[in-house]
Order: sequence, then C-alpha cells, then structure tokens
Amino acid sequence: MKYRTLGRTGIKVSPYCLGAMMFGAAGNRDHDDSVRIIHKALDAGINFVDTADAYSRGESEEIVGKALKGRRDQVVLATKAHLPMGDDPNQQGNSRRWLVRALDDSLRRLGTDHVDLFQVHRPAPDTDVEETLSALTDLVRAGKVRAIGASTFPASDIVEAQWVAERRGLERFRTEQPPYSVLNRGIEREVLPVCERYGMGTMVWSPLAQGLLTGRFRKGRPTDSVRAGRGLRHLSDERRLDTVEQLIPVAQDAGMSLTHLAMAFAIAHPGVTSAIIGPRTMEHLDDLLAGAGAALSDEVLDRIDAIVPPGTDVGMLDMAYDPPAVGQDGLRRRLPDERSAA
Repeated sequence: MKYRTLGRTGIKVSPYCLGAMMFGAAGNRDHDDSVRIIHKALDAGINFVDTADAYSRGESEEIVGKALKGRRDQVVLATKAHLPMGDDPNQQGNSRRWLVRALDDSLRRLGTDHVDLFQVHRPAPDTDVEETLSALTDLVRAGKVRAIGASTFPASDIVEAQWVAERRGLERFRTEQPPYSVLNRGIEREVLPVCERYGMGTMVWSPLAQGLLTGRFRKGRPTDSVRAGRGLRHLSDERRLDTVEQLIPVAQDAGMSLTHLAMAFAIAHPGVTSAIIGPRTMEHLDDLLAGAGAALSDEVLDRIDAIVPPGTDVGMLDMAYDPPAVGQDGLRRRLPDERSAA
C-alpha cells in the first residue's frame, strides 16, 4: 500500500480509508466478523479508519475500539459528530455544548484518549462557525484531537471557515470529506480546488455511488442488494442507471471490474487524498483489496470524461447535503405579492 500526506498535516495515510459505517446494526451485526474485517484491512496496509458517533448509534465506534486494541498507535483514527444521537434537540449539531460531549462519548466507545481527526459531519447554518472552531481548538489543545475537519461542506463554507480561523487565531479545518464518484463529480468544480488551495486533505465518501458502480444494479434487472430495500431514490434513477450501462464496457475494455474502475477513478484526482471503502462483508473487502493496484490510463479517463463530463453530477445521492438556500422554499421564493415585475 502506498501512502499519501493528509493535506499539510504531515500525517501519512493510505489511499484507501476503511469506513466503518456498515459495522453494527446498519450493516454487519456480527461484532467478531466486523473485527476480522478491520484486522484484514490493517494487515493489507490500510492505516486510515473513519467512523462516526451516528453510525448505528455508537455501535460502529465500539466495534472499531475492539478491533484497535493493541494496534491503536499504528492507525490514523477519524470520527465525526453532528447527527442526532438522541431525542434531546441539543444532542446534535456543531455547538460547543454538543461537540465537547460528543467527543468524550466517542473516546469512551473507541477505548482511546484521542482521535487523530475529529470532523463535523455536516454544516450547521444555525451555529456560528467561530463557535464550532473555538470548541474544536480547545479539544486540540486538550490533547484529545490531533486535527479537525469537515464533511460535505460547500466550497463557500470551507472558505469562510478558513478565514474565521485565520482572523481569530483558531485551529482550521485540515480535511474535508465530500461525496465523489464517477457519477457525482460536482466537487471537481469548486470544492476540490478550494481544498487544494488551503492545503486540506480530502477523504471522499461513496466512491462506488452507494453500490451503483459495483455492477449489481443494472437497468431492468432485479438486485438482492441490502440498500435496494431501503427506498433510496438514487438507486433507481434512470439517468444514473443509463450511465452505469455506458461505463461497464469501459471497464471491460480496460480489463477490470466496474468496482475497480470506480475506485481507481476516485483516487486518481490530485485533490483526493483517500477514498473511503465501506465493506459489510469479508468478500466485499477482498474484492476491493484486489483492485488496489489498478490505475487508469489517460485513454480510459478520457472515455469516462466523455460519458460524465468533469465537474458534473448525474443525479444526486439521497444523503447529499442541500444548503438551506436550496432546501427551504422560503429562501428561494419571494412572497406571492412580490413576484411580479409590475
């Protein structure tokens, strides 16, 4: 396994980051099997593990903690907070009140005294970014966190956070975790260039487009995928399925599976540090590891560009972040009596 520097932190990480979302009730309920999967990934040279408190309500972190006993110092460990962890409205978000508590809870579940990367899982428009950065700075100074990062932030929010950190003398976001795949290339337009400008590392999620780029989802064919039964609209989006059909012969001509082509594409961009893999079974991990040596030629990348132009998205992931300006009607529609020109 080769290693890359995570932004300008000096921390060396593998181009594949092991995502732990599928360990626990949301995926693999067998803790021992999940631990074996994690150990195999580490033995293969993956030294970067990413989880979150919200993954199976803390169960994922508990499994990761079990797996890292005796191996903690060899792993770059990342977790996240923001998503709801209870019915209390203050058990979520990016406030100081919640982030301090959330990190302590994560450390307890992970069985460690620090994480290498602590990320806010989503933007929080109702919270001043200075409040968030101030709390994260104190956590770094307390020795509980080595670096801080964000996930799924629009480019404008990334820039604002960098400016606030500079003006206030606070720790700045060192990483961003955006969605990225052959089907969702929108971050190439602004997010990745902004991250490169500020020396931020990026760990992209859903490089397989929630399974669409494994070849298991085909137009007009049934699938036994676990995700298929969860009502995710992007898995049946005709535009996305049509694009998959165009990509399959590209992978075949390149002599590799669609999965391997998709992973090789994700880590080929100079702005991408690592791509997050999220295996649920040992078979999933074995398949992903088998493609670790795959590299795409310029000819193959040109063919992909012709199918999905750079900087464009083919539909959207259901769990993608929509800023309030897009998601709230009242922010994009004037009052009825103000909509006419005369």
